[in-house]
Amino acid sequence: MVNMNSNKEYIKLVQSVFENLSTALLIVDVKGRIVAANPAAEGLLSISLRQMIKHSIYDVFSGSDDFLTAIDDAMRSDFNYTRRELELLVPSIMSSVTTDCSFIPIKDDNLLVIELHDVDRLQKIAKEENMQAQRSALKNLVRGFAHEVKNPLGGIRGAAQLLESELPSAELKEYTEVIIDEATRLQKLVDQMLGPNKLLEKVPVNIHGVLERVRQVVLAESDEGLLIDRDYDPSLPEITGDQGQLIQAVLNIARNAKQAMDGKGKIIFKTRSKRRAVINGKLHRLVLSVEIINNGPTISEEMLEKIFYPMVTGRAEGTGLGLSISQTLVNQHGGIIECSSNVEETVFTILLPICMEEI
Repeated sequence: MVNMNSNKEYIKLVQSVFENLSTALLIVDVKGRIVAANPAAEGLLSISLRQMIKHSIYDVFSGSDDFLTAIDDAMRSDFNYTRRELELLVPSIMSSVTTDCSFIPIKDDNLLVIELHDVDRLQKIAKEENMQAQRSALKNLVRGFAHEVKNPLGGIRGAAQLLESELPSAELKEYTEVIIDEATRLQKLVDQMLGPNKLLEKVPVNIHGVLERVRQVVLAESDEGLLIDRDYDPSLPEITGDQGQLIQAVLNIARNAKQAMDGKGKIIFKTRSKRRAVINGKLHRLVLSVEIINNGPTISEEMLEKIFYPMVTGRAEGTGLGLSISQTLVNQHGGIIECSSNVEETVFTILLPICMEEI
């Protein structure tokens, strides 16, 4: 029980709780006017409080027949109840969202409190958690295998070097050179399989500086057939991170896009901020979004499910480690990489918290 010295302090506390709840809340009076909505509701519905407040809920959500019928039923009821998977249409922004809705009548004040739970977000969280668990299990398996292989490889390479020094013939040394070169190549691959092992050196980072460095490197490696455009939001703040690791994460994705297009096509670097985004099951107030968009071939649904797993690749000459390493590096920054693909474009989206505080 909180001991308040005055009604003013109590009201301030209630208002603070209302505004900071992660659950989206709408409060409607008996005439159907929206009298309050918290920031979570604004984010979920992509509509501002100014657009909602004092307007009729029947106008704001015109076309959401099942939702509006549920409101009418709740107005006549004295009991709380919940409706699952109601689609809310918001004509003003031509958008819709699927929600589980709880209706709580407050008869003494002639008000109806409506709780909105984003079904898509809950499903996304569950899917991300499942994929994260699978990636983690596979990564541990691959790392265990890599550790077991690393020591014998070193022994093979060392033995081949000793043998080479004892061989009298240059022709015979050609065979030991092959052994040494292949053992060295495999050792590098094993090191990649073990993943990044350096601690992050966190400093203020301008994400556009990261993208410009990657753009410079990729264009220097490419022929004239590759174009990299920018669509930057110059108002984005700096984030705290390891600039070198972030460059490597983006570079792996950009190179992957270039290879998918056989070095000829268009890549777009796009930056934006997003409010109330879910990263690894946590809801953050504000995140940085970096999209690496290419117009290469479509990635199949089956491949999208496992594209960030180690040793998974669609190319015969690929190692399947680049995207896995990128995901690990971004995860170490509290972020995540997502991928979507259709006939027009493939988009890799890096989400990084700007406000590290989760909701």
